[in-house]
Amino acid sequence: MMTTAVSMYARVGGGPAIKHVVDQLYTWILTDKELSPYFATVTVESLKRHMAALLAQVLGGPADYDGRSLLDAHRGLAITDAHYTRVVDLALAALFLAHAPRDVVAAVEDTLAAVKPDIVAA
Repeated sequence: MMTTAVSMYARVGGGPAIKHVVDQLYTWILTDKELSPYFATVTVESLKRHMAALLAQVLGGPADYDGRSLLDAHRGLAITDAHYTRVVDLALAALFLAHAPRDVVAAVEDTLAAVKPDIVAA
């Protein structure tokens, strides 16, 4: 009997679920008085598309992310450790709210911890 591994992307519900998680995340970010100023001069819909593509890729879905490197995209934004932690908490909450399995949430958390040096200002 052969078993086929199912990607985390498929397990969370694929593209529609990822879009829902990203929409929820940005709803919270844009209403957060400390986080929303980071997004005052950007096109949020474009950011959402990039975030959804990146999250899908991290979870084993399509490798469609074609944005700048995380380091380049966040350079000069002076993102603090506290603000980064807040976004991570909101992202994980959005995944839990969407009923993502715990191992998927843990994998995303691990990825976010690994890329933190590229995002948080030194």
